[in-house]
Amino acid sequence: MVNVAVYCGASMGNKPIYAEAAKTLGTWLVQRGDRLIYGGGQVGLMGTIADAVLQQGGQVTGIMPAFLNQRELMHTGLTETLIVDDMATRKHRMIELAEVFIALPGGPGTLEEMSEVISWARIGQQDGPCIFYNVAGYYDLLQQFLAKMVSEGFLTQVDFDKYLFTTDLTEMATFITGYQPPKVRQY
Repeated sequence: MVNVAVYCGASMGNKPIYAEAAKTLGTWLVQRGDRLIYGGGQVGLMGTIADAVLQQGGQVTGIMPAFLNQRELMHTGLTETLIVDDMATRKHRMIELAEVFIALPGGPGTLEEMSEVISWARIGQQDGPCIFYNVAGYYDLLQQFLAKMVSEGFLTQVDFDKYLFTTDLTEMATFITGYQPPKVRQY
């Protein structure tokens, strides 16, 4: 069993394809025998992927900051629930537990979380693959921006090649299996 952190929106977005992608990803995780590690919410794409995994008998760990739990946003049917003090602890705990990191569409929080796991990989603080599930081209502009970082000398091509932008689950599986962490950045 591989622990897979999935970052995604607490909203559904405005295209039905986003929810379908969350369900598809959840089904794929169960078929692989993987455990979902996520933010613990019951709403938006977060709730959709958790429900998809649970409905098929999969394992789900949710990590929720106490202040959000007080707003009754916590999914109540999870395999395991961890209540933490704050958002920083949630992010750290997700990275600590996960071996693979996948982003479904989401907002600034999703972007922040994936930026952190990418940055941590470059400095040797996590060694899992970072994958953008690029539903309906959602992450095309981010991919272009990261390529701009390469052309401007702020990111190496070798490090850029360590991130996958795809909607192909077979490609995702191959990427995970063959993944080699980046060399720790030297200053």
